Amino acid sequence: MRNFHITTVWGIPIRVNVSLLVFLPVLAWLIGSGTQIELYAGIVGSLVGTELDVSVLQAGSTPWLVGTLAAVGLFVSVTLHELGHAWAGMRYDLEVESITLWILGGLASFTSFPREWHKEFWIAVAGPITSVLTGVACYAALLALPAGATVPLFVVGWLAVTNLVLAGFNMLPAFPMDGGRVLRSLLARRRSYASATRTASRIGTAFAVLFAVFGVLNFAPMLLLLALFIYAAASGESRTVALADLLEGLTAGDIARPTRLAIDADATVEELVDRMFAERAAEFTVTQGGEVVGVVTVSDFRELSKAQREADTVADLMETDILRLDAAMSAFDALVALDTGKAAAAVVESPDGDRVVSREDFASAMEMRRLERADEPF
Repeated sequence: MRNFHITTVWGIPIRVNVSLLVFLPVLAWLIGSGTQIELYAGIVGSLVGTELDVSVLQAGSTPWLVGTLAAVGLFVSVTLHELGHAWAGMRYDLEVESITLWILGGLASFTSFPREWHKEFWIAVAGPITSVLTGVACYAALLALPAGATVPLFVVGWLAVTNLVLAGFNMLPAFPMDGGRVLRSLLARRRSYASATRTASRIGTAFAVLFAVFGVLNFAPMLLLLALFIYAAASGESRTVALADLLEGLTAGDIARPTRLAIDADATVEELVDRMFAERAAEFTVTQGGEVVGVVTVSDFRELSKAQREADTVADLMETDILRLDAAMSAFDALVALDTGKAAAAVVESPDGDRVVSREDFASAMEMRRLERADEPF
């Protein structure tokens, strides 16, 4: 979904997802509804030692004003929470791509995330610590406000309570929430990063199931959305870390193979089909004048008739916008580049000449690594 840039802090773009823009009026209405105002008026009143006049809060359009101020204040608080993560990351010289606010809160995106347990620990806890400090600041402001300022008292008091709840909720060990990342960092002190991720991911998945059950029983759509997010994110990160672990120490050049399976661009498609059957290969590198100019796969000619195969040349079918990688690039980054570019294969350039690497080559390399570690779970 589309994101809108609203401001920049410390060189970090702050963006708002369209889902939040749709949800904000709903949140404002929920906060300003009668039951919520009565509930929080009692809590805020106990914090300041005085009773808030609920009738003032519920008069006319005041509930909408209260709800809007509280909803906007909540997402300012979420922004501060994510800036806490960003500040801690920048202390370790990590680059923060952006902070995005969306329907479920906020997300600080780093170009890369550290595997050192102490770095992940402090980056993860920085967000909840910031929320606690924001809650304390709101409480201090609450005590400074005059007793007759009913609307400001309610909004500031609501933000004080909500920030503390936000900090506590985020510290649940539901990976990849903050508490789950803290859990992984602590587990990684005495075991491998991949093993720590697997354990944290399983616990995160269990929390996702609990959130889903609770959301269904209590008709809480936000909990259902959170459950889906946690389940997908925990599973996805676990797979990513497992792949990175299997490819650790390898470069694109280690996995690439010589362009042995190559065919001239002027060859007919029928000749290509014959070669593929003879070589038992699903993709070929295309050369012209001794240089790699493209890649052709089975899917490129699958829909062609026999007459078309005899008339068309490989140059008519080949993919010319071929991805080119440096041989020194890490194997994991090379695999990510293939996925990002939606490419079946790429040319790996090195001083010794061009070679080619495909998804099948990565699969074979990872299978060999897995067999080497047959005593470890995958």
